[in-house]
This record gives sequence, structure tokens and C-alpha cells, in this order.
Amino acid sequence: MNPLIHSLHPYPFQKLAELIEGLTPNPAKPLIKLTIGEPQHEAPAVVVDTLANSLNGISKYPSTKGELPLRRAISDWAQRRFSLDNLNPDTEILPVSGTREALFAITQTLVGEKQNALVISPNPFYQIYEGAGILAGADLFFLPCGSDTQYKVDYSLVDDATWARCEVLFVCSPNNPSGTITTLDDYAYLIDKAHTHNFTIVADECYSEIYFGEQAPLGLLEACQRLGHTDYKQCLIFQSLSKRSNLPGLRSGFVAGDAAILTPFLLYRTYQGCAMPIHHQEASVAAWNDEAHVIKNREIYTRKFDSVLEILSPIMPISKPEAGFYLWPELIMTDEDFCTALYQEESVLVLPGSYLGREVDGKNPGSHHVRMALVAEESECVEAAKRIRDFLSRR
Repeated sequence: MNPLIHSLHPYPFQKLAELIEGLTPNPAKPLIKLTIGEPQHEAPAVVVDTLANSLNGISKYPSTKGELPLRRAISDWAQRRFSLDNLNPDTEILPVSGTREALFAITQTLVGEKQNALVISPNPFYQIYEGAGILAGADLFFLPCGSDTQYKVDYSLVDDATWARCEVLFVCSPNNPSGTITTLDDYAYLIDKAHTHNFTIVADECYSEIYFGEQAPLGLLEACQRLGHTDYKQCLIFQSLSKRSNLPGLRSGFVAGDAAILTPFLLYRTYQGCAMPIHHQEASVAAWNDEAHVIKNREIYTRKFDSVLEILSPIMPISKPEAGFYLWPELIMTDEDFCTALYQEESVLVLPGSYLGREVDGKNPGSHHVRMALVAEESECVEAAKRIRDFLSRR
């Protein structure tokens, strides 16, 4: 067995299950889970209908590269969304079966050229970043983004010796769990470092279409366009239909950017055997071509956040994120104590923030936080907020 398997940490939801094992939620109240970021809104009818009408695609082997109509739909969407002059559907786009597997696979593709290679990640982080780095044989370097830095990474604190060891830099923008957005100045700094020290910026942008107000979050390729790096050298974005279109079960997304990286990545994926089924591709074309359901989705999230924050703001320090569908409040009590007591007293389950981070220099930036995913229907989210308010009022 690969000995690196034993270096993987338990997944956050496994740790949560162990934390509450043997505990009983308040039987007088139905359990409300705010733990997993799985959208519960209705899937767009145009996608469901297309999927149902394209099931004859199961009789064909899908191409790892994806069919041209899907790559063109992705290219058209990305050019509209990020104001790009061009995104070549033949060389600069690869459809993927959900970004989770693609984030893992790109790390295996990119790591190995440098000795003592590093994968650099924000902290807290989406756990795939760490697991992918471990199984690629790289060391992990975590950049804190806690309350003391307004949940943003200060990249200027990384010295050139560290950048020189880096092969993959994960950027999550909008960030999971805090919802902060990487700025153009940050991207300009990072692109310069990537070109100087030969590493790849891997931008996880899966929450980019859930935002509040008129200003859409900046994307990495959009930053490249503005900064004149129109070849997207050493820059990749990872996008998904899971959050944008409420389609987590479709397992559909894409990677786009540097063609010189996507060529060997396609070779890796051909051997890995992870091509998207034809009927999923056709449904994905319908999703990327339709923006009406995305606008409706944002309106629903805006109402939910406004309703929940109206209830919770008077009793705890909490604010609307820049984007995404998580609340990430800081607590006085420990995150595990908050989670277990809330579960037992109010039948509301949240995720301890320390499970999403790692302790570095004696501090875990996720500690004393919990992640609340506002993915359920508005009435259920409001009910959960009322219970949390009552829980805190007793303290």
C-alpha cells in the first residue's frame, strides 16, 4: 500500500460524526444541518430536461477532452463572465467530472519536478488541497487567513526561498469558508512570483457565481486579461456547476488557462479514466448557456442571508461574506463545545472551524469559528438562526 495514505487526515465530516457520536439532538425539534455545502435549491428545469432527453449518450464512450459543443459553451460563458478577449476551446479548456477530482488530479500532474516541493494552501482550506499535496509527495505550507488578517492571506510574508520550492499554489476565491475575494493587486503579485519561481496558480473559483450586489468576484483569468497576461501562463481556474446551478450530483465543471499545462493534464486524465458522460456534457451545455437560473439563485441566497443576519447580528459578531454561501462567525467558546451544545439543545448541527484548518506555530486559524452553510430553504435557515439566537441568549 502507498505509505502516504497513512499521512492523510480524517475528513472534517468524519471528525464531526465522531464528535457527536453518542450525543442526542433535542427530540422536540427536527434536526437542521448547516454542515455540508450541498446546494438544496431546485435544479434548473432546462438542465433536467436536457439530461432526460440525452440519455442515449450512455451507449457511447465519452472523450476525455470533452465534446466540442461543451468546450465552446464553456468558452463563451467564461469570455462573457470574465471579459476575456479569447479562451480557446481546443487548447485552453478541459471539462472535468466535478472540480474535486480535478483539483486532486492537477496536483499529481504538476508536483515532482523540484526537490523538496511545496504545495502552498490557505489555512483554513478545502481539504482536497492538503490530501492532493500529501499523495503527490509534496510538503504542505499553510498561509493563515484568520480574523487577525480579516480572513485574507498576506502573500508578502512568504519569502523567496519558499516560493522557489513551490510547485502548486492553491487560491480559493471566493474563499471557503470565509467568503473573501482575492484582489487584482494580490493576483498581480502572485502571477509575478509564479513566473519568477516557476509554479502554477490553481484558482478554485467554485463559489464565484454566488455573490451579493452587482459586482461579480474577480477571477484569475480576468486578472490575467487586465494585467496583459493573455496567454494565462502558469494560471488555471477551476469552475463548477455544483454551486452555480445547484447541480452537485451532475459532477460537472471545467479547468481553463495555460494550454502548456492542459496538454499534459489531458494525457494524465486519459490514463486516469475520468471522462464526463455524454449526457452529462449535453446537460452541462444547457447550464452554461443559461444565466436566468443563476440570477434567480443569487436572489434566493441574498434573501436568506438578509433574513438570517437580521436574527443573528444583534447577538453575535457576524457579517455577510463577500461571496459564497457560508457564514463563518468567531466564537467566545470553543468551536467543538459550541457545536455539541447547539446540537444537543437546539438540534442544529454546524461544522467546527478547527476541522477545516491546521495548527501552525501553535495556532489554528479555524479555531473558535464554526461554518454554517445556508444551503437549505429559507424557512429552514431562518428557523436554525432563531434556535442559534435562543441558544446564545441563554449564555
